[in-house]
Amino acid sequence: MLLRNGYMIDPLSGTEGYRDILIKDGKIARIMPQGGYAAKQQREADPGAAADASVEEIDLHGQIVAPGLVDVHVHFRDPGFTHKEDIHTGARAAARGGFTSVVLMANTKPAVDNPDTLRYVIDKGKETAVHVYTCASVTTGLQGKQLTDMETLSGMGAVGFTDDGIPLTDADLLRKALRRAAACGRPVSLHEEDPAFIQNNGIHAGKASAYYGIGGSPREAEISMVERDLKIAVEEEADLSIQHISTKEAVELVRQAKKKSSHIFAEAAPHHFTLTEDAVIRYGTLAKMNPPLREEADRLAVIEGLKDGTIDMIATDHAPHTAEEKSKPLTEAPSGIIGLETSLSLGIRELVDKGYLTMKELLYKMSAAPARLYHLDAGYIAEGGPADLVVFDPGREWTAGNFVSRSSNSPFTGQRMSGVISHTICGGRIVYDGRLSADC
Repeated sequence: MLLRNGYMIDPLSGTEGYRDILIKDGKIARIMPQGGYAAKQQREADPGAAADASVEEIDLHGQIVAPGLVDVHVHFRDPGFTHKEDIHTGARAAARGGFTSVVLMANTKPAVDNPDTLRYVIDKGKETAVHVYTCASVTTGLQGKQLTDMETLSGMGAVGFTDDGIPLTDADLLRKALRRAAACGRPVSLHEEDPAFIQNNGIHAGKASAYYGIGGSPREAEISMVERDLKIAVEEEADLSIQHISTKEAVELVRQAKKKSSHIFAEAAPHHFTLTEDAVIRYGTLAKMNPPLREEADRLAVIEGLKDGTIDMIATDHAPHTAEEKSKPLTEAPSGIIGLETSLSLGIRELVDKGYLTMKELLYKMSAAPARLYHLDAGYIAEGGPADLVVFDPGREWTAGNFVSRSSNSPFTGQRMSGVISHTICGGRIVYDGRLSADC
C-alpha cells in the first residue's frame, strides 16, 4: 500500500511535512518526500516488490497522516456486561475514532484478577482489527484488600494494574502494589476519589448538586487521594498515573510531584477539558461521570496542565451504558460516557483550534505519550515501525452520532465536530474507511 500526498506528523521525532509512505507486510517500508515514489518505479527498482502484481495507491490529498491513536483507559465491558459493549464492538468504535491501540480496564465481571479472565480478554482482543491490551486489577475482586498475583499476570501480558472505578483507600496496600508493579516494569493507574467525602457520585458538589437538590462529590475527594498517592509514589520511585484528573488542585499537586520524580504521570479525559458542571444541568445523566465535571477554573487548569506537560496524555475513559440505564433518575443512573469516536475531534476543536496546543502536541498526547507509559510499540511513524496510522482532515466537520459503539451515552450527540477521519490503518490494513461512511 502506498499513501501519497499526505502531511505526515510524527510527534515522537517531531518530524512533519508532506511525505509518501510505503507499507509492506504490516510495517512501514519507506518514507519519502512527496512525489518521490510511484508504484511502477518502485516495482522496477526494488526486486522485492517486483513480484508484487500491484501496489494499492491512496491519494490522501494533503490530509494529515499520524500515528494510530493510543487510548490507555477504555471499558469494553467484556466479560460480564456485554449488553453495553464487548471487545468486538469496542474495537470497531476505536477504529472509527482513529485508535489502533487500546488498553482495557479490569473492572469486568469477573474482574481481570486471574489468569483465566486475562487470557480470555487477550485472546478475544486478538480477534479484532486493532491492538487490544488490558490491565489487570491491583486487588482481588476489586475489593481493595488483597493484591493480585501481579507477577503472573504481568508475565501473561497485562500491561499495567488498576482498580479503576474504585479507589485504593489502604495506603499500605498501595505502597506494596507500587513496589511489586515496579519490579514487573508495569505502571499502576489510580481512580482518585475518596468515598468518605461523597454523598452522590458523578455530580460535582457545587452548582450542579445544588440545582438537583442532592449531595455530590466535592473536590476534596480527589485532592486528598492525589496528595497521598503522589507522596507514596515519589518515595517508592514507581510509575504512577493519576487517571481522569478533574480539579485544579490535583493538577497543581501533579505539577509539583513531577519536579521530584520522573515516575509521575497523569491523564485527562476530553470531557474534563471540554465541559463543566453546567453540562450536567443541561444534559442530566448523559453528563454524569466519575470524577464529575467541575467548574470552569478546573477545566482551564486541566487545559493548562496539558499545555505545560503536567498532564502527559489524553485518555477517553470510554464508558458505555445502555439507554435504559441512563434514563434512570440522576442519583440512580450509572456514571460515564462513551468517548472513542469523538476524542480526536474534541481535541482538535477545543485544544488546537482554540490555540492551546499545536496539532503535533495534541497527537503526542494521544499516541506517543500513552504508548510510552505502557511500553507499547505504538505512537510513532518510522521505517521498520508498525504500519498503524490515522488519516484525517482537521478542516472538515461532521455531526456526532450514529455511533459504532453498542452504546450511545454521550452529551456530544448532535454537536458539530472538527476533523473527519478518512482512514484508520492497523498492521498495514485499512480497518476503518471513512470514504464509505456517512460521516464524510
